[in-house]
Amino acid sequence: MKHISKDAISLMEKVERLNLINSCTGYKSANLLATKSLDGKSNVAIFSSVTHLGSNPALIGFVTRPTTVPRDTYKNIRETGYFTVNHITVDMIENAHHTSANYELGISEFDKTNLEEEYKNDIAIPFVKGSPVQLYCKYVNEYYIKENDTIHVIASIENLFFEEELAHKDGWLQIDKGNVVALNGLDGYCLPKLVDRFEYARKEIPTTSFYKK
Repeated sequence: MKHISKDAISLMEKVERLNLINSCTGYKSANLLATKSLDGKSNVAIFSSVTHLGSNPALIGFVTRPTTVPRDTYKNIRETGYFTVNHITVDMIENAHHTSANYELGISEFDKTNLEEEYKNDIAIPFVKGSPVQLYCKYVNEYYIKENDTIHVIASIENLFFEEELAHKDGWLQIDKGNVVALNGLDGYCLPKLVDRFEYARKEIPTTSFYKK
């Protein structure tokens, strides 16, 4: 097994270091965050840092890069207080990845890709059409991470939309049925498939599979 020390990592060429460190922690979620500015301009951008924080209340978080340069997503969320999270499917990969391009402030990635806006239930913020799982979220708080000058944004799930065929009776969403992709590093898109699902683990009791009873 190859060994690379912290000092060796720091001496790496930038792109090689980015690729290594972004992929070594494993698969990440792949989501499109859609927002709208106060003057009505839509924006959509890919994020790989959306994570579950709690179910009661229903909270998520994501990390935004340093705001030393304009960040439409963060700016719009702070101004309006709302955004949507949209799972990316296999068919969306190319267009979703293009949203990471460095367009000027105020340019909508919806206009530069084949991604389409979708509106629901009088919600003013767009969703991404075709996404099988969509969250409408409200800004709650943020925490500045001084170690790398990033911001951890905390939000509540106000509304949840999903394709009915993904849902099991106990509320669990089997998202591989929706061809939802994950990210390996910065630019590797993967299609996870369910291997097994297990019941709640209790000490001194053998782990039990839902599917192999």
